[in-house]
Amino acid sequence: MAPIRLLYIDDDPALRRLVSKEFERHGYSVQLAATGEEGLRRLRAGGIDVVALDHYMPGQDGLQTLGSIRADPDAPPVVYVTGSDEGRVAIAALKAGAADYVIKDVGGEFLALLRVAIEGALAQAKLRREKEEAEAEVRAARDRFESLAAERAVLLREVNHRVGNSLQLVSSFLLMQSDVSPDAHVKGALASAYGRVLAIAQVHKRLYTSDDVRTVALDNYLRALVADIGASAADDEWLSLAADPVAIDPDRAVAVGVIVTELIINAMKHAYPSGKGPVRVTLHAPSGGDIRLCVEDDGIGNRSRSAEGSTGLGQLIIEAMAVKLGAVVTVHASDGGTRVLVDFSGAEATRVVD
Repeated sequence: MAPIRLLYIDDDPALRRLVSKEFERHGYSVQLAATGEEGLRRLRAGGIDVVALDHYMPGQDGLQTLGSIRADPDAPPVVYVTGSDEGRVAIAALKAGAADYVIKDVGGEFLALLRVAIEGALAQAKLRREKEEAEAEVRAARDRFESLAAERAVLLREVNHRVGNSLQLVSSFLLMQSDVSPDAHVKGALASAYGRVLAIAQVHKRLYTSDDVRTVALDNYLRALVADIGASAADDEWLSLAADPVAIDPDRAVAVGVIVTELIINAMKHAYPSGKGPVRVTLHAPSGGDIRLCVEDDGIGNRSRSAEGSTGLGQLIIEAMAVKLGAVVTVHASDGGTRVLVDFSGAEATRVVD
């Protein structure tokens, strides 16, 4: 084990010799300085573990020297040595950054106390360094984690961007095929498939244009989805949306989007046999409460449920998405229209405050 390297600064030559002899006997490597200026020069040369510093010295006194030592962020610990029994000197030294203080005497009785103080100061310095190193490691780990998280978010946005583009391309093909198909049933099936793919594509678009890939702003998502569905029908005045701002996870957003799409498609097909009529979509998300989605029309109501040509696929899709969402679907149909309520838990949702 390497010896402790002590720098003892004192203008009293007898005490310097006494300290050197006593500490070398205990295995220390002792360097001596007679003035504060000399001690600072020796300290700047390096290789010192701890400093014992006298208070009364000609020229630059102990407190001034201590201030110069503490100006170095890598300075070793300093034990202040004074012959004064006045508490103000010790307090001033501790305030100036001394690790400890010892009151000396001419007979050398203070040397044992000085050794204890030095070893305590070194132990404190070691603990402080270890704490700083541990904190630095924690900061570095946190920075690495944040960097990886940011990189992961960028990659996820890129993936969602590419998936979204692919889904948009597929939905465009479906719409084009629907437009040119001469068969009304095929045209309707392709239009329905277009809406389903569009519901999923819009989620990915929301994710790659958002800073947060963990949630989707459901109100904005539904607004874009409703606008796309309305535009695909060449007239969006019949379709309206009123939605509270709320954010949910992407998987649940997909389920909500598919359900809304199916209900709108169903209203388009069956609610108004003689033409188009209003279809209203509302999303109510009270703070801390369950979320209610409503799709309603003013169409033929009960009579639309037995419409000819219906395959029941849309209903199966709604039921599957409701299970995924953990939702309860309630249908209110009368001669004055159909109102479908979808109630699901808002426990994992985040209420957005404008």
